This record gives sequence, structure tokens and C-alpha cells, in this order.
Amino acid sequence: MSMAFTKISKYGVVAFAAVLLAFNYKLFIIENGFAPAGLNGIATMIQYKTGFSIGYMSLVINIPLCIFAFFCINNSFAERSLVFCLTYSFVYLWLQKLDLTNLQYNANGHDTIYPVILSSVVSGVVYGICFRTNSSTGGTDIISKYISAKKPELNFFKITFALNAVVAGVSFFVYATPTENGSYLYDYKPVCLCVLYCFISTFVGNYIIKGTKTACEFTIITTHAEEIAKEITATLKHSATKISAVGSYTNDEKAMLICIVNKHQIVELKNILKKYDNTFSFSENVSEVYGNFKCIK
Repeated sequence: MSMAFTKISKYGVVAFAAVLLAFNYKLFIIENGFAPAGLNGIATMIQYKTGFSIGYMSLVINIPLCIFAFFCINNSFAERSLVFCLTYSFVYLWLQKLDLTNLQYNANGHDTIYPVILSSVVSGVVYGICFRTNSSTGGTDIISKYISAKKPELNFFKITFALNAVVAGVSFFVYATPTENGSYLYDYKPVCLCVLYCFISTFVGNYIIKGTKTACEFTIITTHAEEIAKEITATLKHSATKISAVGSYTNDEKAMLICIVNKHQIVELKNILKKYDNTFSFSENVSEVYGNFKCIK
């Protein structure tokens, strides 16, 4: 029962992220003359020029990709991605029928940076949720997932960057303003807005994917391992892992302690280490800590 509930809850989270993205496009993106990242950016420009809805474009592109992912990548990944794409498309098509003028952020060409910031933060949250639930927003995410499974040595950040660069470049021409004599007035503003959107959404998405449980790992090489370990436990309420070590220069036997502490405890741990001679230490940032280290009776 608990496994079934967990599975259903994950699908619910994916569906919620899709609804959030649909509202994001309708309220902040469509009315402000810029294209977001990826295939959704291409779909946005197609709707701007032809009127063909993003909702229908998403269905046309992503249903075949999800079927492909089901057979060639992973069943659960494909199913959750399909749930996202269907929910996003149908919710967006429904929103198009509603009068949301009072809720839409239409900058009317002035201070467009504000809706870009809002929309990119929301999109970053959506991307982070999808990756953490083993799903995707469709489009290039599915293609990247497949290539990553087949050739993990390739750098897909470069592929994503190249696609976003194409979207930004094309937007220079798509959002050109026609003049009275039949020519077009070109502006770099849509390009800048697309680049800013890509940067912020990627930053927020990566922050969510990496997690917020950041900490600091200390590696301590010392001849006072027992004393330091006891003081760490008594003062910081953390334990440490003790490993035997041999110095390559002197061949002296020492002990190596590995300890992970919260960031606000860094200064306290440094003060502990200052008390002991023959002690060397260095620290590294840890993005997230996994596991259950509680004593369960």
C-alpha cells in the first residue's frame, strides 16, 4: 500500500509541475515577446508567427518521443514524462479559452526583464522537480536522456547550450517589428531575454537537483585521533570515520578522520583542530548527504 501511494504521489508531483509550467507560459511568457529555452522556445515562436498553439505542438512532438522513451530508455521515465506532457498540453489549451487578462503580466515592451525573471525561476523549479522524480518536460530532455544512456562520455551541456543559442538567434528575426514601408525593425532585446531566461532557469534547476542539504566534509590527518574524535562528538554532536594512514615522506603511521558537519559548525571544528599539534586538515563542500545514520532499536 505504501509503495503504491509513493508511486501515485510521484505522478501527482509531476502533474503539479506540468500545471505550474502551463500557467507560467500563459501568464508570464506568451505576452512578452521572447522565446524560452529548448523546443518550447521553438513552439512559442511558431505560435507567435502562425497562431498554432503550444499545447498542440507539445502533443505532436512529445507523444512520439515518450513512446520512443518507453521502449528505448526506461518505462517509468517515459510514463512520467508522458503524464507531464499531457497535463501541460491540456491545461495550456484550457487556459487559452479563459480570459486571464487581469492575471497576465504584460510588460507592453517596458521592463520585460521582470516577467523573464519570474518565468525563468518558475521554469527552473519545474525542471528541478522533473529531474528529481525521474521524469522530464519532454523535447530535448528525452533525447538527451537517451544519448546519455548510450554514450555517457558526451557533454550534453554543450548540446543544450547549442540548441538554446539557436533559439536565441532565431528569436532575433521572429520578433522583429514590421514598419510602414514593409521592412522590419530588428532588436536584440528578445535575444537578451532568451539568454537571461536560460541562465536563471538552469541555475534554479541545478540548485534544486543538487539539493539544499549542503554541508562541509573535513579530512583530518593527525596523531591525536581519539582526542579529536571525542571532542567532535561532545561539542558538535557528530561522529567521524577513522582510517589508518601512512605518510609517504616519513613513513610514520597516523590516523585519518573523515567528518561531515553543518556549515555553521565549520568555525567550531577549526577551533578544535587548533588545539592539537601534528594535525593537518582540509575541507570540501558537500552538496547533499544521503543515508539514515540514526540508531534504530
